[in-house]
Amino acid sequence: MGLLGTLTETLKASTESPNRGEGTAESKGAYWCHDCDERLLDLDVAGDDPPSCPECGDEMEFERSPGSTGCAC
Repeated sequence: MGLLGTLTETLKASTESPNRGEGTAESKGAYWCHDCDERLLDLDVAGDDPPSCPECGDEMEFERSPGSTGCAC
């Protein structure tokens, strides 16, 4: 395999990896307010109840992208 092939395979593997950092906890998704386009990572929310949107005060929805390989964005 040539240099270009090696670089292509390395970049492909790094973007498909579920390990995207060295954090101590792994996120399961994020809370979203679709009206305000606000997003809160689940690790930034205390408790199990959905948080209120910081902009409008409505309850945010938890979402997880089923096709993603490590993030909910």
